[in-house]
Amino acid sequence: MPGKNESRITELILLGFGNLYGFNILIFIIFLNIFLFTVTGNLLIIVLVSISHNLHSPMYFFICHLSMSDIVLTTNTLPSLLGAILHDGKRMTIIGCITQFYFFSGISITECFLLAVMSYDRYLAICVPLRYMSIMDFTLCTCLSVLPWMLGFILNILGIIPISNFQFCDGNIIDHIYCDLSPLEELSCSDTSLVELLAFVSSMPVFICPCGFIILTYVHIFLTILRIPSTTGRQKTFSTCSSHLLVVSAFYGTLITKYMIPSIGHALLLNKIISLLHTVFTPLFNPLVYSLRNQDIRAALRKISEH
Repeated sequence: MPGKNESRITELILLGFGNLYGFNILIFIIFLNIFLFTVTGNLLIIVLVSISHNLHSPMYFFICHLSMSDIVLTTNTLPSLLGAILHDGKRMTIIGCITQFYFFSGISITECFLLAVMSYDRYLAICVPLRYMSIMDFTLCTCLSVLPWMLGFILNILGIIPISNFQFCDGNIIDHIYCDLSPLEELSCSDTSLVELLAFVSSMPVFICPCGFIILTYVHIFLTILRIPSTTGRQKTFSTCSSHLLVVSAFYGTLITKYMIPSIGHALLLNKIISLLHTVFTPLFNPLVYSLRNQDIRAALRKISEH
């Protein structure tokens, strides 16, 4: 593109939060603990679901996959952020940065479809309980758990191929907490119109459609709950999907807000904070919600601790 410096760049610097005014070590320790708690909490859910017979049901099987996706998201983004905090910037190769973006976008797509699958599971359990086990059998359960991973990482290849051909010659500072599409486009001296078009076109099937499907299923769920005659019955039924609803709200709330806030000027810090909530605190929030609000998981944890 004319007017840009044509000297080729082979290394990028992830700035993170920039100058932390001497609080680097303290903030590093805080985020390191968050990282360890996130990975440990999600691994604990996976182990509990695997070894406890009371948790061998489709709902917990999908929760297990959600925990796996949270581990991938956290281990993909947080170590580089920790490096940036500790050293006032993290040096990354271009291929390393693009790989990080590939896994970030792939796992975000995967979680969108996983949350939609989990809402379908709750819809079947609440709206058609007598047919639930016959519909959500082992074959369908396996297909619905594998499909989000395939869609996330196969569909994402279509967008990552043109990004991998970017040439960088307009500086090498990524003023963000991880390698995202917008800062990569800003640094590139290649034509980014194809990538922008693919990002716009793909947003409908990979983000908006799953979100719309979740809203539709919960409309049916709420209507079914309202028809339950007793207050106790309504509360008990709603409790089976309230944790999932909280996780959906946190995931889509941060995701939508992140892409509504521009990554320039005074809004850049706010964009970083929302991105931090999405990539760091949401994976930590999920195991806390499912462990603190779920009686079955708490019971399984107590049973193991007693032994």
